[in-house]
Amino acid sequence: MAGRSAPTARRARLGAELRKLRERAGLTTTQAADLLGTSAGQLSNMEVARFGVSADRVRVAAQAYSCTDRLLVEALVRMTGDRKRGWWEESREILPRKLLDLAEIEHHGTRLRAAHTIHVPGLLQTVDHAREIHRQAVPGMTPPEIEHRVSFRVKRQTVLYREDAVPYSALIHEAALRMRYGGRHVARAQLRHLLEVSERPNVDVRVIPFSATDYPGSGQSLYYVQGPVPTLDTVQLDQSHGPAFIDGEAQLTQYRALLDRLDAVALDTEQSRDLIDTIAKDL
Repeated sequence: MAGRSAPTARRARLGAELRKLRERAGLTTTQAADLLGTSAGQLSNMEVARFGVSADRVRVAAQAYSCTDRLLVEALVRMTGDRKRGWWEESREILPRKLLDLAEIEHHGTRLRAAHTIHVPGLLQTVDHAREIHRQAVPGMTPPEIEHRVSFRVKRQTVLYREDAVPYSALIHEAALRMRYGGRHVARAQLRHLLEVSERPNVDVRVIPFSATDYPGSGQSLYYVQGPVPTLDTVQLDQSHGPAFIDGEAQLTQYRALLDRLDAVALDTEQSRDLIDTIAKDL
C-alpha cells in the first residue's frame, strides 16, 4: 500500500465510507483488522486515506462488514481505480486544497444541483463577473491571486461542455440577477450568458422571483453533487473561509428535500428565461 501525504477528495471519501461501513457493522478497528488480516494501524491509515486501497480490499472489507448494497460496493470499487491526476492538481501549490476538492468532486458527479440567492452560480459565471466577485473577497487578494481563482473557476466549467457533459440545474433567486457586480455592462453580459448557456440540453436555469410567497431554507448558497449512488452524494456550502463539504446521510436527505422544495417555488424554464431577458433589457 502506497502512502499519501495529501489524499485527494475522492480517496478521502473512499476511506471515510469504509469507516462508516465498519462502524455500521459494530466493529472496532482491532476487530475489523483481524477479519481483514491486517493491523489496526494499517486499517486506520486506509480509513483516513494515508494508504491507498485496492479493489480487492474494498470487496473483502464489504463482505467482512456484511454490506449487502452491491451498487454501493461497486461504486467504491470504481473509486480505487482512477489514479490519473486531474487537471486541478496543477494548482495544488497555488490554491487552497478545498477548491481542488470541489473541482474533483464535481468532475466525478453524475448530476449537479445549485441554489443561490445573491450570486450567480460559479459554473455559470462569465470571466468578468467571476473576476469582480473575487476582487471583493475579504481578506483581499492580489491581482495574480484573483486571476488564478478566475482561471480555475473557468476550467471547472468544462464539466458542462465536455463530451459527457454533466446534467446541471440551477435555482437562482431574482435578487442575484439584479445585483450589478462590475457595473451595468458586466451585469448585462452575465445575464446574456445565462440565457445562452441555459439553451444547452444538459443545463436548466430557473428563477425564484421576488413574487414567490414561499422560500424554504435560510437563503444560504447550496451546491449538491450527486454521486453514482445516493450514499456518495456531497453537499457543498459557501463559507467566508472557503467551501464546506457535508456527506452525512441525514444531512444529505435534508438538503435533497430543501432543493426539491425550492424547485417547487421556482418559475418554469421559459418563464425564467423571460424574466432574465427582461432584467437584462432594463439594465
